[in-house]
Amino acid sequence: MRMVRVEPCDPREPDAAAMMARLSGALAAITGDGGMASFDPSDVLVPRSLFVLARDGEGAAIGCGAYRPLEGDMAEIKRMYAEQGCGAALLAKLERAASADGYRQVCLSTRKINERATAFYRRHGYLPIAPYGRYAGRKESICLGKALIEAI
Repeated sequence: MRMVRVEPCDPREPDAAAMMARLSGALAAITGDGGMASFDPSDVLVPRSLFVLARDGEGAAIGCGAYRPLEGDMAEIKRMYAEQGCGAALLAKLERAASADGYRQVCLSTRKINERATAFYRRHGYLPIAPYGRYAGRKESICLGKALIEAI
């Protein structure tokens, strides 16, 4: 198994910006929209939020992800992107950190046409939920959620 480190990172740092640019390019190719309109780096620079980078054994950035407060005990996962099979490690780190931050649920939105992402989240226990916030009434979007196990 390949070594992957997933560590907190300031989303304004060059490696983070480069990973989000790669994500935007991949999303634009799949959906026609890079998704940056629904993310502001300052959203994950507040208490009870986190931005992480995944790095390979040589230290190269190979993935990113974040969560931000949504409401009450729910956090929203944002800007998930994984190369070289690091998605499960990224998601697990975000879920553990969100639980440690006091969240009991996480949710996210992706485009229905992004079948690979939808299948990935379903494999990791995410189920369809009612559209929330900016995604309400958007037929192209699917919202998914998951209850978190309490941090021990």
